[in-house]
Amino acid sequence: MPKELPKGVSVDRDRHGNVRLYFRAPGRPKVRLHEIPDTDEFDAEVACARLGIEYQRKDRTPEPELPKGKPAPDGTFLWLVQQYKARSTISAALMVKRARLLEEICESVTAKGKKKRGTLPFVGMTRKHVIEIRDQIRKDPGARNEVAKIISAMFGWAIEVGITEINPALRIKRLHSGDGFHTWTVEEVEKFEERHGPGTKARLALHLGLFTGLRREDLAIVGRQHIKDGWLSIRPTKNKRSKKEAVNVDLPILPILQKTIEETTEKGELTFLVTEFKKPFSVAGLGNKMRQWCDEAGLPDCSLHGLRKAGASIAAENGATDEDLMAIFGWVTKAQTTLYTKKARRKRIAGRAVHTLLREQKMDKTVPPPKGVQKSGTKPAKLSNKNNA
Repeated sequence: MPKELPKGVSVDRDRHGNVRLYFRAPGRPKVRLHEIPDTDEFDAEVACARLGIEYQRKDRTPEPELPKGKPAPDGTFLWLVQQYKARSTISAALMVKRARLLEEICESVTAKGKKKRGTLPFVGMTRKHVIEIRDQIRKDPGARNEVAKIISAMFGWAIEVGITEINPALRIKRLHSGDGFHTWTVEEVEKFEERHGPGTKARLALHLGLFTGLRREDLAIVGRQHIKDGWLSIRPTKNKRSKKEAVNVDLPILPILQKTIEETTEKGELTFLVTEFKKPFSVAGLGNKMRQWCDEAGLPDCSLHGLRKAGASIAAENGATDEDLMAIFGWVTKAQTTLYTKKARRKRIAGRAVHTLLREQKMDKTVPPPKGVQKSGTKPAKLSNKNNA
């Protein structure tokens, strides 16, 4: 049983001592949970319980049903949302997240305050309308970006299935929402290692994240099958979903990482990182576990994704080019790499030029100038033939 369960989930034991998990919310009946904790299925089951909708287990054939509520008139934004909820094939947990926001948009009122947006025709939506919605229902820059992203995802699906031909949320400039996840420092890495010694799963997770640059979703699946002849080869999950050309990440296993893998006794075969139940971590479960390990080490600002940023920063400061970072981290464009290479280049330039901040010192005329420095008022010395040679 994980040390930390999602909010609202509690443990009950029957008279025989068997563990049962329930989701409880004020004013609602408790919901029995059947999936194994720290799995994608468990996260989806909790998400459905939180929204008060029935969870369909994978070993059961879901019964076809219409979207909840009265079917909306054809062509309205609400109708498009209902179609997206009923026909899209994305995961249940992701759909719960998107549906909640899309339904909020449907209930929101236009700037003039006359009509709910769900009653308006979706074909008339433009970029101006998306920006208006984004700025009205969310205040934080990151949350505003998420609104535009989810609207774009729905219209992208609608284009694929032939419902519409235009995505009004495309090419909307993202708002700056800060530097994102905290980048680990060398001191923080050392502090984590002091708390989680050799042979622990925490140390293995740290070194896998730091010395491979893999994202959390790939760290959750990487295992022995991805290593051959001292090289790690994996196709990043994010690249598989990208419309751009998918690329493999091929990296030599550094000796320090190889040693950590060999020292860790509590690891799986097909996935190095496993739960207390010897099951692979879900993506969310691995993130939560790393959160626990960081808290135990007294590092509240650190996270699993921050290790990827730390690796990119270290590599860039050691002279890695944009192409080098693309090969290491699996990026298919330079949109991300330039964030690190430019910062590292500026740091190196500042290091070379900081002496220019010093005031020019007056030269003592009684002291001979340093070698190679010409006295004022004298003619330049001619180079000898020997020097010319």
